[in-house]
Amino acid sequence: MYKDVNNHIHTTYSFSPYTPEQAVQKAKESGLCVAGIVDHDSISGARAFLAEGKRVGLPVTVGFEMRVYSAHTQIAGRRTNHPDQSDITYLTFHGVPHTKIDAVDEYLRPIRKARGERNRAISARLGLDYDRDVLPLSMFHDGGSVTERHILFALAGGDYGKLAALKAEFKDYIPAGREECPGIEKALAFAHDNGIIATYPYLGDVTKSVTGDKKAQKFEDDYLDELIAILAEIGFRAISYMPSRNTMAQLTRLRALCEKYGLLQISGEDINSPSQPFICQAMRDPVFYNLYETTWALLGHEWAAARNPAEGFISLDLPLEEKIAHFYNLGKKVHRQ
Repeated sequence: MYKDVNNHIHTTYSFSPYTPEQAVQKAKESGLCVAGIVDHDSISGARAFLAEGKRVGLPVTVGFEMRVYSAHTQIAGRRTNHPDQSDITYLTFHGVPHTKIDAVDEYLRPIRKARGERNRAISARLGLDYDRDVLPLSMFHDGGSVTERHILFALAGGDYGKLAALKAEFKDYIPAGREECPGIEKALAFAHDNGIIATYPYLGDVTKSVTGDKKAQKFEDDYLDELIAILAEIGFRAISYMPSRNTMAQLTRLRALCEKYGLLQISGEDINSPSQPFICQAMRDPVFYNLYETTWALLGHEWAAARNPAEGFISLDLPLEEKIAHFYNLGKKVHRQ
C-alpha cells in the first residue's frame, strides 16, 4: 500500500476548481493519507477543509502561501522562486495551529486588499472589467484571494488549456509592491510568534514545465548552497519541494543541504488545475519516504501548538530527527483517536 501525501492543495479561496470540501473529497478518492490546504494570501477555506476532513476521516493540514520582499537581504537582486519578479519570493507557511486561523486571516486581509488594486490595473490593461469579469471567478467576497490566474482565466474564457498558454507567455505583469509583499523578516517573525512553520518552496531551474505554464528559466540552482545557508540563518524552519517537477540530481543536492542545516523537508506538489493528479507518482520512490513522516509530524505539531504554543515544532528543543519522530508519533496518536 502506498503512503501518498500532499500538503500544497489550492482551493477556490485562491485559484483552483475545487472548493475546500471538494478538494478533501478528491484527495480521499485519490488515496491520499493526508492532504493539506495552502491558498495564496488566504486561510479562509481552512475551517471548511478541516471540517470535511473530519467528516470523511481524512487527516488534513493547514497552511497558506504568500509573497515577501527580499531586496534588502543577502539575496537582493537574485532570482529565487518567483517567475516574474526578482526580489520577490514565494513562501509557504505550514502547520498553522487551528487556534491561530483568525490571526492569520487578519494578517492577510490588507495584503489581499493591496493585491486587488494591482489586479484591477492588470485587468484594465487586458481590456477586462475587474468587477464584472474577474471577481465573480473568485471567493473574494468570503475572504479568498484574487490572483493573476483569475485574470488570465477570465481572458481565456474559462478554458484551463488556454490559461496555461497565456500564463507561460504573460507580458502584462505589473510588479508587486511593498503593500502586498511584507518584508521577509516581518513574515518570519509573524510565523514564529504564531507557532507556524516558515517554509521556502524550492522551484529549481526549469527546462520543461510539467504544467505547461512556466517558461524555461533559471532560478536558484546557481547559488543554492549559499541560499539555503542564508535561509537557515535568518529563521526558516523548512524547505518544500516537488519530486515530479525536479530532477533527482536537483533534489539530491537540495536534500543534502536540508540535512546539513537542519531544515524540515515538506512535500509541496501544488494542485490548481483539474488536469493535475492528486497523487505524485515520483514521491513513491522510497527515497522520499521522509516526506510521509514529516507530513504526519505537521499534524502532530498543529495539535500540540494549538494546545500549548510551547509544545509546538518551533519551540521544542530537540535534534531534528528526534523532533520529527516525536511529532510523527503524536500525529499518528491523535488521528487514531
